Amino acid sequence: MDVVVTGIGLQSCLGFLSQSWAGILASKSGIAMQQPFPELPTYPLGLINDTPSQLSPLTKLIVKAAISDANLQTPLPECGVAIGSSRGCQNIWEKIITSNFNLDCSRPLVFPSPRQSLPHTLDILSINWLNILPHQSAVSAARIIETTAPVLSPMAACATGIFAIARGSELIQTGECQRVIAGAVETPVTKLSLAGFARMGALAKTGCYPFDRDREGLVLGEGGAVFVLETAELARSRGAKIYGVVKGFGLTCDASSTTAPTGTSSAIAIKSCLQRSNLTPNDIGYIHAHGTSTKLNDSHEAKLIQHLFNHSVAISSTKGATGHTLGASGAMGVAWCLMALRSGYLPPCVGLRELDFGINVVREAQQQKINNALCFSFGFGGQNAVLAVGKSIQ
Repeated sequence: MDVVVTGIGLQSCLGFLSQSWAGILASKSGIAMQQPFPELPTYPLGLINDTPSQLSPLTKLIVKAAISDANLQTPLPECGVAIGSSRGCQNIWEKIITSNFNLDCSRPLVFPSPRQSLPHTLDILSINWLNILPHQSAVSAARIIETTAPVLSPMAACATGIFAIARGSELIQTGECQRVIAGAVETPVTKLSLAGFARMGALAKTGCYPFDRDREGLVLGEGGAVFVLETAELARSRGAKIYGVVKGFGLTCDASSTTAPTGTSSAIAIKSCLQRSNLTPNDIGYIHAHGTSTKLNDSHEAKLIQHLFNHSVAISSTKGATGHTLGASGAMGVAWCLMALRSGYLPPCVGLRELDFGINVVREAQQQKINNALCFSFGFGGQNAVLAVGKSIQ
């Protein structure tokens, strides 16, 4: 059973889907030096607005955009949901903690009594905890469409987006749903995320330069991508436009604390994806790489591509334009793959100046008709996810 994509909702620091795609093709970047928190240094960030976004409002915007793009109207009671986020509502949790608790590390942490309300702080008793749990993106989408179908909220670090699309596809292929809204949304610009990545030495100081010899590290970005998935039969019966077909996926885990893909497990994910998709490496015209601009990831990923694919396959990472949206990055990468299939243009590797590896990286928007594309996502903890999309015969 073919699973096709009939709608895309996307927002990045470059704007919504059409704005972001046009910006990437023009090699523009939405990354700018920002200091959203006075107590932390200035960093290059991919913020959508002047201040960090909130998960639920951003999710609602993106989901509604996907529904509109698919020419659908709510309610959609039989539509499944598979939307994930690796950070969830972390920014709200951080605000609760810093507003109510004394975090002097030299003393034991003392929690206020259940009815204690501290002056001039956020009242924790006034918060609806059900609205700030990790699955909030999926819940927000389910409420918009008023569904009674399965609602899933995958979480797999930076590979979350592809995991979610894979789970959405499975709901259709197993016959549980004929239509699913799937993807991921992330609002990762928080004090803890910035401080944590900085402590690891993973944050860039000036910008994001994937596969560049002078790459500095990752740049956090906000955004997400959500897709309307349908059976090909349902899509054609209603005359829907089709961006492409979800041909297959491969999901593996290194079961370790690695921060970069290992050759064995990530290679298995790629080979599994190709096998499920009935494709060979020579069938792939474009690869959207994970391309985080960190020393380790880009090196491992380049070696992986060199090992499994011929030199002619076109490769790029768009994180130099949008920043690294963590759990949403794979979903956004899938969106760029679908746009490449539909438009006949391959997106450039924005930010690349001097290539550090012997791979065929797209430096400027390149007109090239392709039939199949792969999207890679490799997350902390050894989460590996690969998704194949291809052209649909309408």
